[in-house]
Amino acid sequence: MSLTLILIRHAKSGWDDAALDDHKRTLTDRGRRDARRIGTWLAAQSYIPDLILSSDATRTGQTVTGILETLGQSTPVKFTPALYHAGPATLLAQIAQQTASTLALCAHNPGIGELAARLVTTAPTHPRFQDYPTAAMTLIRFDAARWRDIRKGTCVDFTIPRDLNG
Repeated sequence: MSLTLILIRHAKSGWDDAALDDHKRTLTDRGRRDARRIGTWLAAQSYIPDLILSSDATRTGQTVTGILETLGQSTPVKFTPALYHAGPATLLAQIAQQTASTLALCAHNPGIGELAARLVTTAPTHPRFQDYPTAAMTLIRFDAARWRDIRKGTCVDFTIPRDLNG
């Protein structure tokens, strides 16, 4: 059996309101467009998650909403406070509790980028993989029956919204 993990960093958020708490920061217009681009691309590649785990921050919620608007089907979402600015160990602990065979995780850097680098047997050659920019997406497949048993997986795809502009 194989498991598929889609790791997504939230799309571009703004700092327009200096009084706004970091947790409540919203996406910029570009961020909303980029979230929809990623959703459209995921659908075109038939990378459809059975479940989306997301940080409960406003910007991750808006990223997930943009993805769902263009994904073409209804996918359940679990908003989890523990994912807000979580490191790789916390992200893995949340993943290990899941049962969906195709799981998407929307979270924050540096944790999401570090997790992607930690989980792939071979990193993609894309020049932006190491800094994992906003709305970056990595798809990893694992030869495992349960999420708690995953170690390293095969990087099937990596993209960023800029790659999808043309």
